Amino acid sequence: MNLPIAITMGDAAGIGPEIIAKLYRDYAELAQGTFVAGDVHTMRRASALIAGTDGVVAQPVLQLHSGQEVMAGMGPGIAVLQIASGLGEVRPGLVDAQAGTFAGQCIVWAAQAALRGDIAALVTAPIHKEALHAAGEPFSRYPGHTEILQATAAAYLGRSAGEVPVRMMLANDELRVVLVSIHVSLREAIEAVTFDNVLQTLLITHAALQGVLGRVPRIAVAGLNPHAGEGGLFGREEIEIIAPAVAQARLQGCDVTGPIAPDTVFMRARGTPGARAAEFDAVVAMYHDQGLIPVKYLGVDKGVNVTLGLPLIRTSPDHGTAFDIAGQGRADPASLAEAVRVAKALLTS
Repeated sequence: MNLPIAITMGDAAGIGPEIIAKLYRDYAELAQGTFVAGDVHTMRRASALIAGTDGVVAQPVLQLHSGQEVMAGMGPGIAVLQIASGLGEVRPGLVDAQAGTFAGQCIVWAAQAALRGDIAALVTAPIHKEALHAAGEPFSRYPGHTEILQATAAAYLGRSAGEVPVRMMLANDELRVVLVSIHVSLREAIEAVTFDNVLQTLLITHAALQGVLGRVPRIAVAGLNPHAGEGGLFGREEIEIIAPAVAQARLQGCDVTGPIAPDTVFMRARGTPGARAAEFDAVVAMYHDQGLIPVKYLGVDKGVNVTLGLPLIRTSPDHGTAFDIAGQGRADPASLAEAVRVAKALLTS
């Protein structure tokens, strides 16, 4: 790896700065070749916070002038590239428009740097959607990371956002799930189950996992309704929308099975390393909670969010800003560490 990985700081009022500081302390070898795209003073406060909580000496925070300084070799500590102007005081656990704006600026900077080829990948610490909305234009128009990254990539490529389709994949060492829709209401999510959306999700999943696995991936498709509609008794989306999309994906070279009852498909796709082989490499789920609940039930500390379809590599921990414990030094950096590990693995796949 001859380019660094940027870790965006996330919402300063959440646990992002804390888990980043713990990453550099507890996973120092893994953190090599990375730097924080964020705010120097916020990271110094985070370093002091976890040091005070654990009774150890605070790690130094090293201010960079460019991400390439990381690859030249630096001493121990947290390498930070200051993004935009300095961030003022932000109280932990409270929605703050200033924090939302700064978090958005970090994401856009890192995405543009990745698109230019200045960094190898980006790993994003959690943001708070209310803070992003409170930030106003342009960030208030985006529900979250995925949409910001999609819009930034589309602008860079001179295309519309619709011409750069992306999907969210949540994964751990036992299960991979890709979502047809993400941050919309349940009513809108049901309306998003269309032939085009399901087929597009299958094709994006096929292309992304084929690159990672080095073979055609085995994809299972969850039904929308209980028992996958039970032959039309509980809904006809499986018959009229999902099954035709599956058939078309097969014609285009995908190894796809479904629709399968959503209360059993995840068990069939779950594999335990060294013990139980998975029947499928991934499940395409119809909406956010249908897919994310099984992954998070297996352990938030192991989950990683990967955005598929972008012309860059982006991973993220499988949890939010945890405002309820922010500023207490209690947050677990394990999922962030997994996100860094997966980003590095994707760079070599």
